[in-house]
Amino acid sequence: MISLRRIAHVSLLTRDVAEAAPRWSVEFGLAERERSADRVRLACDDEPFSVELVYSEKGGLGHVAYELSRSCTLDDARRHLEECGVGWEEKEGALEVEDAEGNRVRLLGYRREDERMRFTPQARPLANPAPGHPRRLGHVNFLTANIREQLEFYTRVLGMKVTDWLGDGGVWLHIGRDHHVMALVDKGYSHFHHLAFDVVDIGQMRAALDHLGRRGRWVAWGPVRHGIGGNIASYVRIVEEECFVELYCDMEQLEDDHEVRRWPDDRFSSNTWGQLPPRSYFRFDEAAIASERESLEMLGYPLPEEVST
Repeated sequence: MISLRRIAHVSLLTRDVAEAAPRWSVEFGLAERERSADRVRLACDDEPFSVELVYSEKGGLGHVAYELSRSCTLDDARRHLEECGVGWEEKEGALEVEDAEGNRVRLLGYRREDERMRFTPQARPLANPAPGHPRRLGHVNFLTANIREQLEFYTRVLGMKVTDWLGDGGVWLHIGRDHHVMALVDKGYSHFHHLAFDVVDIGQMRAALDHLGRRGRWVAWGPVRHGIGGNIASYVRIVEEECFVELYCDMEQLEDDHEVRRWPDDRFSSNTWGQLPPRSYFRFDEAAIASERESLEMLGYPLPEEVST
């Protein structure tokens, strides 16, 4: 069997590491941990790193990494992958596999915490000098064209458990008490949608959004209160790396005997406070970006159909 402890980091491909690293650091309050000519690693707080920026001309997602539980060694994970008939590669002391749509997933060995981690965050030595930084990387979300095949991979191969369904078109999965560590939303094509940073409360979210707005970012959707998951969330588009960053707080914590729920696919399940997301929220083309930047949908200009390439 395989057992995951937590999400470890997201690796994003970027065409200009020297530009991207300070941008992520300044905009989201992340601390630089490592730097080389083609890679920079950034942390929220005490963790080794949460976001990795790697040079690539194509851009997009590099991989999502998960740490194995204390009881599951890398050898255990290898045997499990082989029993599942899933190929793997050795990458930097970790195991790397592909999900059903070719997204790379990296499995890291259990990391023993150092001595200072025994203390509560406010009592530890300062790990990140940036005020108001997020507490941690919490989860990721993917758009998919093969929700059943993807679900089978993340449950059978990686051992995640289903938390909730949104009709038949969305599924949320967990590995601990947090409502979800990842989600899959069926939109007819595969794309990494967002990574999510946990913030203390809506007050910290407000300050972060003010900061991002002054730097030219915009909220594509939010703040909202999700029915599914219960979290308060705001989604900021990152044009350069073709994804969103979610800032969230107040996520539902699961009981040991949690039973899977199937929510109706309606506005309330997505946002108990109000509207569904704009159509552009599920797209990454130039027309969608322009529509959001200028609020064209709200001004009565329909979003053009996406042109396939």
